[in-house]
Amino acid sequence: MTRIGLYPGTFDPITNGHIDIISRAVKLVDKLIIGVAVNRDKGPLFSLEERVDMVLRETRQFANGVEIEAKPFENLLMHFAEECGAGIIVRGLRAVSDFEYEFQMVAMNQKMNDDIETVFLMADPVHQAVSSRLVKEIARLGGRADLFVPEDVNRRLVAKYQSGK
Repeated sequence: MTRIGLYPGTFDPITNGHIDIISRAVKLVDKLIIGVAVNRDKGPLFSLEERVDMVLRETRQFANGVEIEAKPFENLLMHFAEECGAGIIVRGLRAVSDFEYEFQMVAMNQKMNDDIETVFLMADPVHQAVSSRLVKEIARLGGRADLFVPEDVNRRLVAKYQSGK
């Protein structure tokens, strides 16, 4: 039986922190689906297509025997997990504030489907402060976003802000 994991997020853009979680999640499953959330409320900098492309480019290095797929979704996470046949949902934790939010989500998700487990992976201490929102702010203000994202992602960030988005 294939163990399928789902790692959901907006990935606007994918950061070194996300990549760290993915590099460890692939050790737990036979197939990892990276769910790229549409999330219109967040007003993403990158289009859905750009975010899916960045995720695929930055994660192909981890495919050693593990199938990695990036799929957009805009429905309820639990419904998407069921559609994908996922047995686990992978979530990254950076701080206590993440835990409080995630704790509530797990309780609600278990109510909807207690066959799908949520697995938490702690962020590497090097990446604990990294968030896509802060990376975008650093890039927008001319700072060194390259410290927090892969080279190609940084190039795309710089291009977005130089072109006026």
